[in-house]
Parts: sequence; structure tokens; C-alpha cells
Amino acid sequence: MRSTAIGHAILMFGALAATHPSALNAQPSAPASQAQPDSPAARAGMTWLSANKMTDDAAFIATMRDLWPTAPGTPDQWIAARDRFRYLSFDRLGAVSADKTELWLFDPDVDGYVIATVTMRADDPGKVDGIGLRPTPDLPPGMVAPARLAEPALIAAVREKAAHDAAEDRFSGAVLIARRGKTLLAQAYGMADREAGKPNTVDTQFRFGSMGKMFTAVAIMQLIESGKVDANAPIGRYLPGYANQEIAKGVTVANLLTHTGGTGDIFGPEFDHNKSSLADPKDYVAFYEKRAPLFPPGSRAAYSNFGFMLLGRIVETVSGQRYDDYIARHIFAPAGMRSTGNLPETTMLPQRAQPYMMVSAKLKRANGTLPVRGTPAGGGYSTVGDFERFAKALTTGRLMKPATLQALLQGGVKLPDGTFMPYDFGGTAPELGRFIGHGGGAPGMNGELMHFIDSGYTIVALANISPPASADGLATFVMHRLPAK
Repeated sequence: MRSTAIGHAILMFGALAATHPSALNAQPSAPASQAQPDSPAARAGMTWLSANKMTDDAAFIATMRDLWPTAPGTPDQWIAARDRFRYLSFDRLGAVSADKTELWLFDPDVDGYVIATVTMRADDPGKVDGIGLRPTPDLPPGMVAPARLAEPALIAAVREKAAHDAAEDRFSGAVLIARRGKTLLAQAYGMADREAGKPNTVDTQFRFGSMGKMFTAVAIMQLIESGKVDANAPIGRYLPGYANQEIAKGVTVANLLTHTGGTGDIFGPEFDHNKSSLADPKDYVAFYEKRAPLFPPGSRAAYSNFGFMLLGRIVETVSGQRYDDYIARHIFAPAGMRSTGNLPETTMLPQRAQPYMMVSAKLKRANGTLPVRGTPAGGGYSTVGDFERFAKALTTGRLMKPATLQALLQGGVKLPDGTFMPYDFGGTAPELGRFIGHGGGAPGMNGELMHFIDSGYTIVALANISPPASADGLATFVMHRLPAK
């Protein structure tokens, strides 16, 4: 963990990629340590863990102030962090010294571990100086990864996990597992509209956050395939008149696909104050195009929602069609995705779920946080079935030639330090190999698609509540138990 700030810790937890032995799937190879915290730092860490389970905001804030007088952030940020860390559980002690202790904690939201390093103040040994949270792919000593499961056992384990999380209001959505066109599981949990008592179904349309970036990447690759776009060309070629010339001349299409253009984000106070006027790609470009790059283009990587907004605008200028019209005609129609789109939030869609987010340990409507509509950077809506159809269409040549798909999966940008940054379209998992997909999360929405090329397995999970837990946690649980290739 690079910072002890709780707010920063929340952002880092998504990087966890470890595994956890559960009663369903694996057992410790040696008995877990029964050692109890017996140092000031260890006891302070356990107090912090217990405080995260409090539902009384005032009592929680008082505990934090007493335990950690110099805790960074504001009480509101502490409460947001508490809601994120509520389900962390103590597994065992790590390294212990007089003023510092490591605690192995299990995070069920990502089916993996984090090491908390608690440091006490030198001038007041009874008070915390810092709590650092470090995600780790490692397992505690004596523990083994969960077993890869045969399909019947896998489906039973996923049903049990999803039902358990739904009962605790930590998952509300739908999950689909398929292999080479055969559906193994398609089931919904929780409520699409809690106030109206309307349950989720497998046909419920869920907002998917950044998963929409996949459609933008595919659209760009289609235009590259047809010779209308060059991945190595500066974006000014396709966006004539772009206000900031350093970006227009120095940022390439490939930079945008790899988040190496320095083009920054779109969210923050400016967005909150002006979001009602930001609907289409051209609106976002006009609003943010005067900004200088955050760093020299191509020098490093930083996730950029605005970069994908620029890609969407390139789709418009090159094709001569509105972004939504282009993806509807060239992606959704050939894939058979009849329930996917970016229609405005003001459009009444009977199957679109209501969004909910955790506020002070309670789920509340998140409608006020939503943008006007889905965009090239994400935020639209779809179903688990439509995402499975998308993966199938992509891998059977209906959306692009096989060589173009390989270019999408293998393309990228090499940074000055030699690091290769791939296009933002999937990844690689141990024992499972390359997968196509993307995740997404924002207030009131969460989703994950993973299609494993070698084995043919597809995992789709969508939810109408915010991360953590929710859809990405369930998808990770499935991935860790999926049969190896």
C-alpha cells in the first residue's frame, strides 16, 4: 500500500487477485494459526476491524478519533471506508514487533487477502500512527488455493455464494456461466426495485459502468480493419480543431486504448456541476478539450475515462454516425444484443433495474449520481445474456476478422521504461490463460465479463448495487474455481 490514507486504500483493493480456501472448495494444508493479538499494534488493528462493523456513525467516528487521532481524511471519508472494509476478517498474525504488527485479513469481496500493517506512535504507544493496507496474491502460511471444480460442483458453489451474498445485501443482480454456447447457470438474485418489491430476473437490464469501453474498443478496431483509422496516428487527424494541440499532435489512438495519453478523467466537481449538459461525446470533448495532458503522452499509464470519450468521438467523425447509432448497427445488431443500449436515464425502461449504493451501512437509491446517459466510457445497460452473446459474436467473426481480434488482444504501447501496456480489453488469469472482457463499477452499478479463449468458458455478473462485493466479487469467485484450461 503506497498510502495510509483510508480513501486511497479503497482504490487499491480492486487489485487483489489472491484466493481463499473455503469449506466448499479447499482446506488448509496446515491448521490456521490460533495466535491472538498480543501487542499494542495488533490490539489496535483488531479494534479498527471491529470499528468497521459498527452501524452507529457517531460511535464509529468517536472510536476512530480515540484510536487514530491523526487519521487522514474526513469523518465522511472514514464512514465510506468503513462501508468498504466492513467484511474484512482476521485470519492470523504476520510479523510482530513492539510498535508494528502485520495482520493477514481475508477480503470476501475479491476472494483474496490483504495484509494490514498497523504502526503505533512513538510518542504515544497507545495510539495508531498509520494503517497500511497491501493487497497480496499470496496466501497465509499453511493455506492452499481453492480447488478447480468440475462443472456440477462449480455451479453448486456459485449458487451458494450468490445466495449468501444476496441474503446479506452484498449482491443484487444476475450471474451467467456458459461454455461454448451452452448455458451452465443463469440465475438472478435480489431486487430490481426495492421500493416496489420487484425482483431481479435474468432479463433485467443492469447498468454496467466501464464495461461499455469494450464496445468503443471494438468500434475502433472495426474502423482500423476497414482502413479508416490508424492506431498509430495522432488523434488530431480525426478530431480537427481539437483545442489542445499538445494532445491533438502527441496522443495517438493507441495511447487512448491503453490509457497512456495523459488525457485524464471526466469525474469530479466539474462533472457534478455540469453533468446535466453532458450527454453526447461531442459535449464531453467540448467541455474538456482545453486541458493539457497530465503527463507527456506515452510516458506512463493512468486510467482515463476521457480517453475513451475521445475514442467515441473519433468513431463519430470517421463513420459519420452518432456513436450510439454506430454501435447499435455494427455491434449490437450482428451480435443479437436486443436489450443493450445507452438511452437516457429519463427514458422509461421497464426492465432497467433501480440503482442502489451503500450509505452508512444501508442501501439507498443512487439515481442522483448517474450521468445523463451511457457513453463511450461506459454507463449504459445490458443483460447477462446479451454480454454472453457479445463474447460469442466477437469470437466467431461476426464483429471483426480473427486477425483483427488478435490485434485487439495483442496490441499495445511500450513505455519508455520498457513496460508494455496492452489495449484495455481483457487480461490473463493463472491456469486459465487469456480472457476477453472488462469490469465496471460506479454508484448503483457493477459488472464483469470474462470469456476465456482456450477453455471457452464465459462468466457474466451484473448488479444494481455498488462495489465492493456485488458482481465483480462473484465473478472473481467463479474464476478462482473454474476448471483449468
